Amino acid sequence: MINELDFKKGDKLVIIGGGFAGLQLAKTLQNTDLKILLVDKQNHHQFQPLFYQIASARLEPASISFPFRKVFQRYPNIDFRMADVIKILPEQKKILTSLGQITYDHLVIATGCKTNYFGNDQMSEHALSMKTTQEAIKIRNRLLINFEKEIFASEDEKLALSNIIIVGGGPTGVELSGAFAELKNGILPKDYPSLDFSRLNIILLEGSNNTLNNMSDEAKIASRKYLEDLGVNVRTETLISTYDGNVAVLNTGESILTKTVIWAAGVTGNVVAGLNPEDIVRNRYVVDRYNRLKSYPNIYALGDVAYMETPKYPNAHIQVANVAINQAKNLGKNIINTLNGKSLKEYEYYDLGLMATIGKHKAVVDLPFLRFHGVIAWYIWMFLHLMLILSVRNKLIIFINWAWSYITKDTSLRLILVSEKPDTKKQK
Repeated sequence: MINELDFKKGDKLVIIGGGFAGLQLAKTLQNTDLKILLVDKQNHHQFQPLFYQIASARLEPASISFPFRKVFQRYPNIDFRMADVIKILPEQKKILTSLGQITYDHLVIATGCKTNYFGNDQMSEHALSMKTTQEAIKIRNRLLINFEKEIFASEDEKLALSNIIIVGGGPTGVELSGAFAELKNGILPKDYPSLDFSRLNIILLEGSNNTLNNMSDEAKIASRKYLEDLGVNVRTETLISTYDGNVAVLNTGESILTKTVIWAAGVTGNVVAGLNPEDIVRNRYVVDRYNRLKSYPNIYALGDVAYMETPKYPNAHIQVANVAINQAKNLGKNIINTLNGKSLKEYEYYDLGLMATIGKHKAVVDLPFLRFHGVIAWYIWMFLHLMLILSVRNKLIIFINWAWSYITKDTSLRLILVSEKPDTKKQK
C-alpha cells in the first residue's frame, strides 16, 4: 500500500463513534481545512472507566457524560449527527443510518466494543451489562429496587434478592464487586435498618485462575485479597452455564437463586455491516500502521475495533483507552501532515501500564518498571482518572463527590430513576 494519505483541503471526513478514539480524532482535527462530521447513537461522550461508580451510586451520570454539541461549540469545522449507523456503502461513499444517508470523502470507524456473551443467549436475555450510561443506571436501579422489594419478600424471595453475581474478574468485575461490597459494609445498613445485610452475598465468578488475569502476579494476589477482605465471594475457575432470570447454574453443578447477574466477562468489536469480510478478523478491522483498511484507501478504523499487527504486538493491541486515544492522535497528526505536505509516522503503542481500584485505599498499579498496590496506588488511580475527564467543571464535580464520600463515608446519589412502564424483559 502507498505510504501516504489521500486527503485534500475541503474534504469531508465522517467519524462513526464518539468514544475515546472518535472524540480524540475530531479534537485533533479541530480548526483544520477538513469538514468533520461525527455520528453516534448517543448524543454524548461516555467515560466508561467510571461506569461502575454510576452503577454503585457514587457518581451522577452527568458528571462523566459530555454532550457532543457542547464539546464542539467552538469548532466551526466539526458537526454532529445523532443516529444509529446501519450499513456502509463504500462504492458510493455513503453510510446508511437510522435517520437517512450520509456521504463522505473519508470514513473513520471508531465504534468500540459491545458486550460479548460468547453465544450464550440466556445471558444476553437475562443478565445485565455495563457498556453504556443507561446500562450503568439500570444496574443501580435494579439493586436499589431489589432492596425495596426485600423488605416485603418471603424467605425464598429474600435469598434470590440477596445474591448478586458478577461474571468476569477483569477490571470491570473487580471494581464493581469492590464498590458493591463497600456499599454493603458501610452505607446500605443505614438506609435499610430493617434488612440484614450480612445475608447480602456478592459473588464474583472468573473462569481463569486469577482476578485481573492480564496484570502482574502481585496485582492478581493483592486484588483477590482486597476483595475477600471486603467480603466478596471470589470464585476462580468457575463459569456460569445457564441463567433464566431466577436461577444461575454454575459449571460446578451448583445452583444459585438470584435476581441479579451482571455480565462483565468480555467484549467484542462493534463491526458495521457493508465492508469486505476479508478486512475483518475476530470482529476487528484489519488495518495498516496508519489505521487504514486494506481494501479501502479512504476508510480507517481506530481503537477497540482496529486490528493492527506490529513488531511489538504481533497479535494486535490490547483493547484499552490508551491505545484508542493514541491511535486517534497519530492518525490526526498524519492527516494534518498530509495536508501540509509532510511525512507520516507509523503507529506503535508504548505500554504505560494497567491499574484497577478495589475500594477505599485499595488499588493495584502495574507500570512498565514498577508494580505496587495499596493507598498510594489508590491515590494515583484517582488522580489519573480525574485528569482524563474532559472538562474542568466535571473534574471539580467529581473531586467534590469523591472528597465528600471520603470524609463522610457516604453519598446521596441513591436515586431510583425508572420509567413508569415496568421492565418485564429482564426481570419478572
